[in-house]
Amino acid sequence: MTRQYFGTDGIRGEVGKFPIVPDFVMRLGYAAGQVLAKNAGTHGKPTVLIGKDTRLSGYLLEAALEAGFSAAGVDVMLCGPMPTPAVAYLTRTLRLSAGVVISASHNPYHDNGIKFFSAHGDKLDDAVELQIEAALNEPMNCVDSAHLGKAKRLDDATGRYIEFCKSTFPNHLSLHGLKLVVDCAHGAAYHIAPHVFHELGAEVVSIGIHPNGKNINDGVGATAPKALIEKVKEEKADLGIALDGDADRLQLVDAHGRLFNGDELLYLIAKARKDAGESVKGVVGTLMTNLAVEKAIQAEGIQFERAKVGDRYVLEKLKENNWQLGGEGSGHLICLDKHTTGDGIVAALQVLSAMKQSQQSLAELLEKVTLFPQTLTNVRYQQDYDWKSDAKLKEAVEHAEKELKGTGRVLIRASGTEPLLRVMVEAQNSQQSKDLAQKIAAVIPV
Repeated sequence: MTRQYFGTDGIRGEVGKFPIVPDFVMRLGYAAGQVLAKNAGTHGKPTVLIGKDTRLSGYLLEAALEAGFSAAGVDVMLCGPMPTPAVAYLTRTLRLSAGVVISASHNPYHDNGIKFFSAHGDKLDDAVELQIEAALNEPMNCVDSAHLGKAKRLDDATGRYIEFCKSTFPNHLSLHGLKLVVDCAHGAAYHIAPHVFHELGAEVVSIGIHPNGKNINDGVGATAPKALIEKVKEEKADLGIALDGDADRLQLVDAHGRLFNGDELLYLIAKARKDAGESVKGVVGTLMTNLAVEKAIQAEGIQFERAKVGDRYVLEKLKENNWQLGGEGSGHLICLDKHTTGDGIVAALQVLSAMKQSQQSLAELLEKVTLFPQTLTNVRYQQDYDWKSDAKLKEAVEHAEKELKGTGRVLIRASGTEPLLRVMVEAQNSQQSKDLAQKIAAVIPV
């Protein structure tokens, strides 16, 4: 059965346009509450945790969700602005029925979304999402007054999560002697991330910590690292740490202003564990993971597999293979022995641990990895265009692959939300990558 509302990471869109409108979000809370109540069986009244990032619309959507859950007879705990991985952690550790995050991650403030975590702190199973979608098609009612859900605030959520993050860093190490610039993207980690690194001993300079409801991800954070690069140089810091709006993405900048993406950091974490004598059976990347990283991981004797783009699919393949490490170039990094989901702060601590234990810089730890140039071109195509059956497109791709002679890759994939084809060509030579991407894009009818 095809999902009508849920995408790879919950339900997302522009605020004020369906489905991110109060009426639908209230019905979503009611539908999810019904499913949770049904699945709870005789285990008592369900309780869900609702967290959000710093978008202005969070107040509106939080109230709508709370009303929907209450109407379904589900109790609610509110924790206010909180990173997505924090909601996953708190849901699991408090033994709650589910966690809900109101966030559009790295998108601008006028977007927002709703995503769910199970009682175990991971993404909801497809079957549960389909149950919620089915319930959304039913009329919304209300339990009787005596059985309405109650709401209360979780006042110590911030402190609980700070201590959890710190617990993922080795006890025998500290960050003393390191000067860090931490960019919180005016997002959900603004009151958390600086404290984590400071309490572990680092000197911390913080940027992106003054949210006003509209400035989330605006010129700061993991998707806009220029501000961090400039601040690292200005402060003569050892390292810059960039999170996105809901703090599940990570990008790092070294003292020279060099930016390191998720692909490189994934390799670094895997290699550091292997060098420390830990068992690293395999690593999961995505279709977009740089070929140089795949080859470098395999050169360490570690298996590597690709999942579809999206941390949801990375997580699925990790569980399928019983592996621990996976991630994306965007900075979603998953360490399943530390957390049930991708966590920017926790991932940064894994990198800092590797640096401290090896007494090497990021550049030194990654000297064996030179990323292949990637050219990504988005082509808007005609609505009725069947790109999978286009002989000219197939011929252009085959020509490109023949020219690459196994030293690069061609990837064509469609956007899941609009009529766009994403043409990616990866090659050892930057100009070759650009030329081949342009040739392929040119045969797509627009």
